[in-house]
Amino acid sequence: MPNKDIKLNRDWKKQDALKALPTRDGFGEGLIEAGKRDGNVYAICADLTESTRVDGFKKAFPDRFVQMGVAEQAMAAIGAGMCLAGKTVFIASYACFSPGRNWEQIRTTGCLQKTNLKIVGAHAGVSVGPDGATHQMLEDIALMRVLPEMTVLVPCDSIEAKKATILAAEIDGPVYIRLAREKSPVYTTEATPLELGKAQIFREGSDVALIGCGPLVYQCLLAAEMLAEEGISACVVNNVSVKPMDEKTIIEVAKKCGAIVTIEEAQAVAGMGSAVCELLAEEYPVPISRMGMQDRFGESGEPDELLEHFKLTAPHIVLVAKKILKKKSIK
Repeated sequence: MPNKDIKLNRDWKKQDALKALPTRDGFGEGLIEAGKRDGNVYAICADLTESTRVDGFKKAFPDRFVQMGVAEQAMAAIGAGMCLAGKTVFIASYACFSPGRNWEQIRTTGCLQKTNLKIVGAHAGVSVGPDGATHQMLEDIALMRVLPEMTVLVPCDSIEAKKATILAAEIDGPVYIRLAREKSPVYTTEATPLELGKAQIFREGSDVALIGCGPLVYQCLLAAEMLAEEGISACVVNNVSVKPMDEKTIIEVAKKCGAIVTIEEAQAVAGMGSAVCELLAEEYPVPISRMGMQDRFGESGEPDELLEHFKLTAPHIVLVAKKILKKKSIK
């Protein structure tokens, strides 16, 4: 599993030296670039143009922007209709509303017709913070990966979010992009590759594999450093393409490490970690522990406090990794 092509910011270990931006910022930049590359790219927003970072596209291409207002079901259905007329349409809102409120329209008008509808769910995860449980969408990965024809991308930082947006515009079929509100370290570079259906090994290791998606991948890297200090070699995998998933790489990592911890800022049930479990249960069973929200809703608080409260930070990843290693030794 060569790691030669993966290029991270040389200062990635120095969190204070890294720029911090929300992944939604990268989406905004990528949407403008996608619009420049293809005149058939349109954007629809449900009254949240600034929060979802669609405002830049609106200014650049006012004739290709539609303000739908607070009507997420109509946004999905109309967007799908525009796709059937030959357009590539990005629909943007908070993830709790889209796909949370308009899932049936996405299913029936977007996926069943295999349209080029691109669903952008912003403000996902508990790191949304003070907005609380109603706005902390945790079930979206589960909801979207179960849909036939749907691609699911969960970028790890703003640079990858920009690339994911440009990639989504080029994919034939519906795509879901999951974005965060809170700023997080930007540690990939323009040279870091992003391909559909490909996971990225950010760090080689042989004892345990930490497989994450979204901004929590950075916590995996920090945890791997902490484990290394104790003589434990941890592999870090950025599973950005949740669907289609890179089955070959996941299986190879399982064979090499023999133990896996999955980490996501979403419900542990039916999410990215469950997709990994489903694959390995059939192909190469190994001890696995899924870190995420454990069958509960979020709550109000500061983003960092919430991640710590729900045990989604590097020190907790270290503890779970050590526990799974004990199961590996029993096996």
